[in-house]
Amino acid sequence: MPTDQSPVLSVRNLVVEFSTENGIVRAVDDVSFDVYPNETVGLVGESGCGKTVTGLSLLGLIPSPPGRIVSGQILLDGTDLATLTEPKMREIRGSEISMIFQEPMTALNPVFTIGNQMIDVLMCHRRLTRRQSRAAAIEMLSKVGIPVPDQRVDEYPHQLSGGMRQRVMIAMALSCDPKLLVADEPTTALDVTTQAQVLEQINKLQDEFHMAVILITHDLGVVAETCRRGIVMYCGRVIENASIEGLFERPLHPYTVGLLESIPRIRTERLVELPIIPGRVPNLLHLPDGCRFAGRCFKVSDHCRRVSPVLQSYEGSTDYVACHTPCRAREAANV
Repeated sequence: MPTDQSPVLSVRNLVVEFSTENGIVRAVDDVSFDVYPNETVGLVGESGCGKTVTGLSLLGLIPSPPGRIVSGQILLDGTDLATLTEPKMREIRGSEISMIFQEPMTALNPVFTIGNQMIDVLMCHRRLTRRQSRAAAIEMLSKVGIPVPDQRVDEYPHQLSGGMRQRVMIAMALSCDPKLLVADEPTTALDVTTQAQVLEQINKLQDEFHMAVILITHDLGVVAETCRRGIVMYCGRVIENASIEGLFERPLHPYTVGLLESIPRIRTERLVELPIIPGRVPNLLHLPDGCRFAGRCFKVSDHCRRVSPVLQSYEGSTDYVACHTPCRAREAANV
């Protein structure tokens, strides 16, 4: 973690809840982390762990009702986004903080051309004329690798491939030079070659625009290739926050160990059964006492079942873990 500069984003004790027919679900529970300029941070975990809700919270996009930010701070260069009114948030959203959504076909308006949607963003945030906005949109489409951008700008989303639509989303998100980009599963449903191209494009544009990136994904391979730090979430909480080297070479939390061991790889010349993490994620409406991972953990003790662990520095390092008995090595024999 950098120590010679201030973070562009500081999330402190963020709590997000949703009202359901069966009760209140706390989807994000006391989440804290920092993101520094030019840094890429990976937010990883199983589906339903709270990573996408965390990302939407940063941009004030939690649907209310049924959701709401209960408490916590979201500090973007010192401004607490959690306290801003919606009109003020609209000024910041798209200009200082932007988001690439998981499915571009649902994020893009099908009845407007690509150009019209980009022009609206540029006219709103950069105060350009329509002609200037069109020229800027074409330039941005060219930067993200879209061929013949002066023609594509007048096409509709359905006329583009999935990879092209994702590039359009990247172009829209970066067109106003934001300080922070939140990318929610930007390579979902893309073929391997297109995934690599999209990630390479994000990295290239990050270097050009000097922005911070939060990459939300379940793909640990993507995290290893693109991120400087990894934040692992489970049941709405951060359970490990470590450098990429630490996360992959010396994972501290048993859940992280289980995730890494579950990655398909060539282990021997013969077919072997892929290791899995036993058990199921607990119901957020009926969370157990103590550690939320206790029922699936290969290092569980009675203390784990009674007392909830706190996220803290591991042996004075810059890596953090919420575990009573952190793994000192890849303890995966029983996973």
